[in-house]
Amino acid sequence: MPRVEIGPSVIYRDVSGEVVLLNLQSGVYYGLDPVGSRMWQLLMEQRPLDDVCSVMLEEYDVTADVLRADLSRLVDELASKGLVTVLPGAAHT
Repeated sequence: MPRVEIGPSVIYRDVSGEVVLLNLQSGVYYGLDPVGSRMWQLLMEQRPLDDVCSVMLEEYDVTADVLRADLSRLVDELASKGLVTVLPGAAHT
């Protein structure tokens, strides 16, 4: 399963339950709401995206399809802004 890697020039801060990201190299600034902030916390643990979904399904009242779509959209947007890189996952045995 794919994972994400935080860019080396990206810093982040929790501000009143919301995460603020800044790419020091490009100057890109990005803010996350509380749900996006929780996704970010789990992504920072280098969990496979499926694991992030599993944890969040236990914590939030949302369907798996909606959560996967939201997570995918967030990861795509962060990647397009150079804040994360999507890495292929290791094969499971």
